[in-house]
Amino acid sequence: MTYLECTTCHTVLHVFLKVATFMVTSWMFMWFGNEYLADYLDHKIEWTKKPLQRFAVGILVMVVYTLIAIVLLTKFFELVFSMRFSSLEQTGYTTIAITFVITLFMTSRSFLFNWRDMAIESEKFKKESSIAKYESLKNQVNPHFLFNSFNALTNLVYDDQDKAVKFIKQLSEVYRYVLDTRDKEVVNLADERKFLDAYLFLQQIRFGEKLKMDVRLADVESMVAPLVLQMLVENAIKHNVISEDNPLTIRLFAEGGFIVVENNLQKKSVTLEESSGLGLENIVKRYEFLSDKAVEVVQNEKFTVKLPILPA
Repeated sequence: MTYLECTTCHTVLHVFLKVATFMVTSWMFMWFGNEYLADYLDHKIEWTKKPLQRFAVGILVMVVYTLIAIVLLTKFFELVFSMRFSSLEQTGYTTIAITFVITLFMTSRSFLFNWRDMAIESEKFKKESSIAKYESLKNQVNPHFLFNSFNALTNLVYDDQDKAVKFIKQLSEVYRYVLDTRDKEVVNLADERKFLDAYLFLQQIRFGEKLKMDVRLADVESMVAPLVLQMLVENAIKHNVISEDNPLTIRLFAEGGFIVVENNLQKKSVTLEESSGLGLENIVKRYEFLSDKAVEVVQNEKFTVKLPILPA
Protein backbone atom coordinates (compact mmCIF):
# COMPACT_ATOMS: atom_id res chain seq x y z
CA MET A 1 0.00 0.00 0.00
CA THR A 2 1.41 3.35 -1.01
CA TYR A 3 1.82 6.31 1.31
CA LEU A 4 -0.98 8.15 -0.54
CA GLU A 5 -3.34 5.21 -0.07
CA CYS A 6 -2.48 5.00 3.65
CA THR A 7 -3.09 8.72 4.06
CA THR A 8 -6.42 8.43 2.25
CA CYS A 9 -7.49 5.47 4.40
CA HIS A 10 -6.46 7.29 7.55
CA THR A 11 -8.42 10.37 6.49
CA VAL A 12 -11.53 8.34 5.64
CA LEU A 13 -11.28 6.46 8.94
CA HIS A 14 -10.84 9.73 10.83
CA VAL A 15 -13.91 11.27 9.16
CA PHE A 16 -15.91 8.09 9.74
CA LEU A 17 -15.07 8.13 13.46
CA LYS A 18 -16.08 11.78 13.72
CA VAL A 19 -19.38 11.16 11.94
CA ALA A 20 -20.05 8.04 14.02
CA THR A 21 -19.31 9.98 17.20
CA PHE A 22 -21.66 12.72 16.08
CA MET A 23 -24.45 10.26 15.33
CA VAL A 24 -24.06 8.30 18.57
CA THR A 25 -23.92 11.52 20.61
CA SER A 26 -26.97 12.88 18.81
CA TRP A 27 -28.99 9.72 19.35
CA MET A 28 -28.08 9.65 23.05
CA PHE A 29 -29.18 13.27 23.46
CA MET A 30 -32.37 12.58 21.54
CA TRP A 31 -33.25 9.39 23.38
CA PHE A 32 -32.56 10.45 26.96
CA GLY A 33 -33.72 14.03 26.38
CA ASN A 34 -37.05 12.95 24.90
CA GLU A 35 -37.48 10.31 27.61
CA TYR A 36 -37.01 12.97 30.32
CA LEU A 37 -39.42 15.34 28.55
CA ALA A 38 -42.04 12.59 28.23
CA ASP A 39 -41.83 11.79 31.95
CA TYR A 40 -41.97 15.50 32.85
CA LEU A 41 -45.03 16.11 30.68
CA ASP A 42 -46.75 13.05 32.15
CA HIS A 43 -46.63 14.75 35.56
CA LYS A 44 -47.78 18.12 34.22
CA ILE A 45 -50.51 17.00 31.82
CA GLU A 46 -52.19 13.69 32.60
CA TRP A 47 -53.12 11.44 29.70
CA THR A 48 -56.26 10.32 31.52
CA LYS A 49 -57.61 13.87 31.92
CA LYS A 50 -56.34 15.75 28.85
CA PRO A 51 -55.22 13.19 26.23
CA LEU A 52 -55.40 15.48 23.16
CA GLN A 53 -53.57 18.31 24.91
CA ARG A 54 -50.93 15.89 26.21
CA PHE A 55 -50.40 14.45 22.71
CA ALA A 56 -50.16 17.84 20.97
CA VAL A 57 -47.88 19.40 23.58
CA GLY A 58 -45.74 16.25 23.67
CA ILE A 59 -45.15 16.25 19.92
CA LEU A 60 -44.46 20.01 19.84
CA VAL A 61 -42.03 19.98 22.78
CA MET A 62 -40.10 16.98 21.48
CA VAL A 63 -39.83 18.36 17.94
CA VAL A 64 -38.58 21.73 19.22
CA TYR A 65 -36.11 20.00 21.54
CA THR A 66 -34.88 17.79 18.68
CA LEU A 67 -34.25 20.72 16.32
CA ILE A 68 -32.48 22.79 18.99
CA ALA A 69 -30.36 19.82 20.08
CA ILE A 70 -29.30 19.02 16.50
CA VAL A 71 -28.30 22.63 15.81
CA LEU A 72 -26.30 22.90 19.05
CA LEU A 73 -24.58 19.56 18.55
CA THR A 74 -23.72 20.49 14.97
CA LYS A 75 -22.15 23.79 16.11
CA PHE A 76 -20.28 21.95 18.87
CA PHE A 77 -18.77 19.42 16.46
CA GLU A 78 -17.88 22.16 13.99
CA LEU A 79 -15.92 24.03 16.70
CA VAL A 80 -14.34 21.09 18.56
CA PHE A 81 -13.65 18.67 15.71
CA SER A 82 -13.24 21.23 12.91
CA MET A 83 -16.01 19.56 10.95
CA ARG A 84 -17.84 21.65 8.42
CA PHE A 85 -21.66 21.55 8.48
CA SER A 86 -21.62 20.30 4.88
CA SER A 87 -19.92 17.13 6.09
CA LEU A 88 -22.55 16.75 8.80
CA GLU A 89 -25.58 17.82 6.81
CA GLN A 90 -26.58 14.39 5.51
CA THR A 91 -25.86 12.84 8.91
CA GLY A 92 -27.91 15.56 10.60
CA TYR A 93 -30.89 14.90 8.35
CA THR A 94 -30.66 11.19 9.05
CA THR A 95 -30.44 11.83 12.77
CA ILE A 96 -33.46 14.15 12.68
CA ALA A 97 -35.50 11.54 10.81
CA ILE A 98 -34.53 8.85 13.31
CA THR A 99 -35.26 11.22 16.17
CA PHE A 100 -38.77 11.87 14.92
CA VAL A 101 -39.30 8.13 15.00
CA ILE A 102 -37.96 8.12 18.58
CA THR A 103 -40.30 11.00 19.45
CA LEU A 104 -43.32 9.12 18.19
CA PHE A 105 -42.14 6.00 20.00
CA MET A 106 -41.71 7.90 23.28
CA THR A 107 -45.14 9.50 22.96
CA SER A 108 -46.78 6.18 22.11
CA ARG A 109 -44.95 4.41 24.94
CA SER A 110 -45.99 7.11 27.42
CA PHE A 111 -49.61 6.81 26.31
CA LEU A 112 -49.62 3.02 26.54
CA PHE A 113 -47.99 2.99 29.98
CA ASN A 114 -50.48 5.56 31.26
CA TRP A 115 -53.37 3.67 29.69
CA ARG A 116 -52.18 0.49 31.41
CA ASP A 117 -51.79 2.27 34.75
CA MET A 118 -55.24 3.84 34.32
CA ALA A 119 -56.77 0.42 33.67
CA ILE A 120 -55.08 -0.99 36.77
CA GLU A 121 -56.19 1.98 38.88
CA SER A 122 -59.72 1.65 37.54
CA GLU A 123 -59.85 -1.98 38.61
CA LYS A 124 -58.42 -1.08 42.02
CA PHE A 125 -61.04 1.64 42.43
CA LYS A 126 -63.85 -0.74 41.49
CA LYS A 127 -62.56 -3.21 44.06
CA GLU A 128 -62.24 -0.56 46.77
CA SER A 129 -65.67 0.83 45.95
CA SER A 130 -67.22 -2.62 46.06
CA ILE A 131 -65.59 -3.31 49.42
CA ALA A 132 -66.87 0.00 50.79
CA LYS A 133 -70.42 -0.65 49.66
CA TYR A 134 -70.29 -4.18 50.99
CA GLU A 135 -69.01 -2.91 54.34
CA SER A 136 -71.73 -0.27 54.52
CA LEU A 137 -74.48 -2.70 53.58
CA LYS A 138 -73.12 -5.25 56.04
CA ASN A 139 -73.08 -2.63 58.79
CA GLN A 140 -76.69 -1.71 58.07
CA VAL A 141 -77.88 -5.31 58.29
CA ASN A 142 -75.70 -6.46 61.17
CA PRO A 143 -77.51 -7.69 64.28
CA HIS A 144 -76.45 -4.68 66.37
CA PHE A 145 -77.89 -2.13 63.95
CA LEU A 146 -81.10 -4.06 63.41
CA PHE A 147 -81.54 -4.78 67.12
CA ASN A 148 -81.03 -1.13 68.04
CA SER A 149 -83.35 0.05 65.24
CA PHE A 150 -86.15 -2.37 66.11
CA ASN A 151 -85.76 -1.66 69.80
CA ALA A 152 -86.16 2.08 69.14
CA LEU A 153 -89.09 1.33 66.84
CA THR A 154 -90.81 -0.77 69.53
CA ASN A 155 -90.70 2.14 71.94
CA LEU A 156 -91.97 4.55 69.29
CA VAL A 157 -94.98 2.37 68.43
CA TYR A 158 -96.31 2.88 71.97
CA ASP A 159 -95.20 6.48 72.47
CA ASP A 160 -95.59 8.15 69.07
CA GLN A 161 -97.16 6.25 66.19
CA ASP A 162 -96.61 9.05 63.67
CA LYS A 163 -92.92 9.11 64.47
CA ALA A 164 -92.87 5.31 64.26
CA VAL A 165 -94.23 5.51 60.70
CA LYS A 166 -91.54 8.07 59.82
CA PHE A 167 -88.91 5.83 61.42
CA ILE A 168 -89.93 2.90 59.19
CA LYS A 169 -89.87 5.15 56.13
CA GLN A 170 -86.40 6.49 56.92
CA LEU A 171 -85.13 2.97 57.59
CA SER A 172 -86.34 1.90 54.15
CA GLU A 173 -84.68 5.00 52.62
CA VAL A 174 -81.35 3.96 54.12
CA TYR A 175 -81.47 0.50 52.53
CA ARG A 176 -82.81 1.80 49.22
CA TYR A 177 -79.98 4.32 48.88
CA VAL A 178 -77.31 1.71 49.63
CA LEU A 179 -78.72 -0.51 46.88
CA ASP A 180 -79.28 2.35 44.41
CA THR A 181 -75.67 3.57 44.63
CA ARG A 182 -73.96 0.19 44.46
CA ASP A 183 -72.77 0.78 40.86
CA LYS A 184 -71.90 4.48 41.15
CA GLU A 185 -68.42 5.95 41.59
CA VAL A 186 -69.65 9.33 42.82
CA VAL A 187 -72.98 10.89 43.74
CA ASN A 188 -74.17 14.43 44.22
CA LEU A 189 -73.64 15.76 47.73
CA ALA A 190 -77.33 16.73 47.91
CA ASP A 191 -78.35 13.08 47.40
CA GLU A 192 -75.79 11.91 49.94
CA ARG A 193 -77.13 14.41 52.45
CA LYS A 194 -80.69 13.09 52.08
CA PHE A 195 -79.41 9.61 52.80
CA LEU A 196 -77.37 10.90 55.73
CA ASP A 197 -80.40 12.72 57.12
CA ALA A 198 -82.38 9.46 57.05
CA TYR A 199 -79.55 7.64 58.82
CA LEU A 200 -79.16 10.41 61.42
CA PHE A 201 -82.89 10.37 62.12
CA LEU A 202 -82.60 6.70 63.10
CA GLN A 203 -79.59 7.35 65.29
CA GLN A 204 -81.05 10.38 67.04
CA ILE A 205 -84.23 8.46 67.86
CA ARG A 206 -81.92 6.01 69.58
CA PHE A 207 -79.61 8.47 71.36
CA GLY A 208 -81.76 11.60 71.67
CA GLU A 209 -79.89 14.62 73.06
CA LYS A 210 -76.83 12.49 73.76
CA LEU A 211 -75.98 12.70 70.05
CA LYS A 212 -75.59 16.24 68.72
CA MET A 213 -75.31 16.85 64.97
CA ASP A 214 -74.17 20.07 63.34
CA VAL A 215 -74.45 19.73 59.55
CA ARG A 216 -73.62 22.83 57.49
CA LEU A 217 -73.39 21.65 53.91
CA ALA A 218 -76.51 23.23 52.41
CA ASP A 219 -74.60 25.66 50.17
CA VAL A 220 -71.80 23.27 49.18
CA GLU A 221 -71.78 21.97 45.60
CA SER A 222 -69.72 18.83 45.30
CA MET A 223 -69.71 15.20 44.31
CA VAL A 224 -68.77 12.59 46.91
CA ALA A 225 -68.02 8.90 46.97
CA PRO A 226 -71.27 7.13 47.94
CA LEU A 227 -71.81 6.30 51.63
CA VAL A 228 -68.60 8.01 52.75
CA LEU A 229 -70.20 10.61 55.03
CA GLN A 230 -72.44 7.98 56.62
CA MET A 231 -69.47 5.66 57.20
CA LEU A 232 -67.54 8.43 58.97
CA VAL A 233 -70.53 9.33 61.15
CA GLU A 234 -71.11 5.66 61.90
CA ASN A 235 -67.47 5.17 62.92
CA ALA A 236 -67.74 8.13 65.29
CA ILE A 237 -70.86 6.65 66.90
CA LYS A 238 -69.39 3.16 67.05
CA HIS A 239 -66.05 4.03 68.66
CA ASN A 240 -66.94 6.82 71.08
CA VAL A 241 -68.78 7.00 74.39
CA ILE A 242 -72.26 8.53 74.03
CA SER A 243 -74.00 9.41 77.29
CA GLU A 244 -75.83 12.26 79.02
CA ASP A 245 -72.62 13.20 80.83
CA ASN A 246 -70.52 12.79 77.67
CA PRO A 247 -72.61 13.68 74.61
CA LEU A 248 -71.03 13.09 71.23
CA THR A 249 -70.96 16.07 68.87
CA ILE A 250 -70.39 15.45 65.17
CA ARG A 251 -69.89 18.40 62.84
CA LEU A 252 -69.98 18.39 59.05
CA PHE A 253 -68.92 21.53 57.17
CA ALA A 254 -66.83 22.78 54.26
CA GLU A 255 -63.45 24.46 54.70
CA GLY A 256 -60.53 25.18 52.39
CA GLY A 257 -61.63 22.93 49.54
CA PHE A 258 -62.55 20.04 51.84
CA ILE A 259 -65.68 18.54 53.36
CA VAL A 260 -64.83 18.13 57.03
CA VAL A 261 -66.28 15.49 59.36
CA GLU A 262 -65.25 16.17 62.94
CA ASN A 263 -66.19 14.74 66.34
CA ASN A 264 -64.99 15.17 69.91
CA LEU A 265 -62.82 12.23 70.92
CA GLN A 266 -64.00 10.09 73.83
CA LYS A 267 -63.01 6.57 72.89
CA LYS A 268 -64.73 3.52 74.26
CA SER A 269 -62.49 1.25 76.30
CA VAL A 270 -64.29 -1.73 74.77
CA THR A 271 -66.11 -1.76 71.44
CA LEU A 272 -68.90 -4.34 71.30
CA GLU A 273 -69.30 -4.08 67.56
CA GLU A 274 -66.33 -5.51 65.71
CA SER A 275 -64.58 -3.29 63.21
CA SER A 276 -62.89 -4.62 60.08
CA GLY A 277 -60.50 -1.67 60.05
CA LEU A 278 -61.21 -1.20 56.34
CA GLY A 279 -63.52 1.80 56.60
CA LEU A 280 -61.14 4.75 56.81
CA GLU A 281 -58.41 3.04 54.80
CA ASN A 282 -60.93 2.31 52.08
CA ILE A 283 -62.10 5.94 51.97
CA VAL A 284 -58.50 7.13 51.61
CA LYS A 285 -57.85 4.75 48.71
CA ARG A 286 -61.08 5.65 46.93
CA TYR A 287 -60.24 9.36 47.03
CA GLU A 288 -56.74 8.68 45.71
CA PHE A 289 -58.49 7.72 42.48
CA LEU A 290 -61.10 10.50 42.54
CA SER A 291 -58.94 13.52 43.44
CA ASP A 292 -55.42 14.92 43.21
CA LYS A 293 -55.79 15.94 46.85
CA ALA A 294 -55.36 13.36 49.57
CA VAL A 295 -57.81 12.68 52.36
CA GLU A 296 -56.51 14.25 55.58
CA VAL A 297 -56.93 12.56 58.96
CA VAL A 298 -56.08 14.46 62.15
CA GLN A 299 -56.42 13.09 65.67
CA ASN A 300 -55.84 15.20 68.80
CA GLU A 301 -58.58 16.27 71.20
CA LYS A 302 -60.87 15.80 68.19
CA PHE A 303 -60.99 13.27 65.38
CA THR A 304 -61.13 15.01 62.00
CA VAL A 305 -61.38 13.63 58.48
CA LYS A 306 -61.15 16.00 55.50
CA LEU A 307 -62.52 14.85 52.16
CA PRO A 308 -61.48 16.78 49.02
CA ILE A 309 -64.39 18.58 47.36
CA LEU A 310 -65.00 17.02 43.92
CA PRO A 311 -66.29 19.28 41.13
CA ALA A 312 -70.02 18.79 40.57
